[in-house]
Amino acid sequence: MSPAKKLAFLSTLAVFAASWIHPRWPLEQAMHSSLTVLGLAWLYLHDRRWPLRGIHFALVCGFIVMHSIGARWLYSNVPYEEWFQRLLGWSPGAAFGWRRNHFDRLIHLLYGLCLAPAAWHWLRQRWPLGARQSFAIALMLVMCSSLLYEWMEWGIALALSPQAAESYNGQQGDVWDAHADMLLATLGALLVWPLSPGERRWRP
Repeated sequence: MSPAKKLAFLSTLAVFAASWIHPRWPLEQAMHSSLTVLGLAWLYLHDRRWPLRGIHFALVCGFIVMHSIGARWLYSNVPYEEWFQRLLGWSPGAAFGWRRNHFDRLIHLLYGLCLAPAAWHWLRQRWPLGARQSFAIALMLVMCSSLLYEWMEWGIALALSPQAAESYNGQQGDVWDAHADMLLATLGALLVWPLSPGERRWRP
């Protein structure tokens, strides 16, 4: 692992550890953070066997950092309105007419944005795929994993009380929450493709 990657990884670990200082909802945060632990372990082991490009490694670390922040506040309680008000004197909710906390939406969009490049690079490392083929498979991986995540959330919610399920899932009364989350992850992956012309020319 290069020094830059080590710095990114250690910084991500530091943010994850800091997110556990005086947790407000320990049980729910632990449930969300279990995925963070798996993601960190996967990133470390994957990079040892199939080294990621520096930018791809940084994107995955960035996603894990944002996920850690979201997990601390169970996504629907992230005080970004307060942060923007203090730093910029500006309210995203007032500007866009939002009636819900959209941090969870951002996380799902970032899932596609941050993980799709690493996925298609890995696919082209492993198999002799063209740029379009590898991107199509990476897009499907994002879509399928998003679906599996929503199924997992649904399964967990069935085992919890209605109040605990709402707190964990953070639907905020939106019956289309799962559909919107999967769509945003897909759009995130699609948005990366035209922004990476060098990747389209890359050959293993």
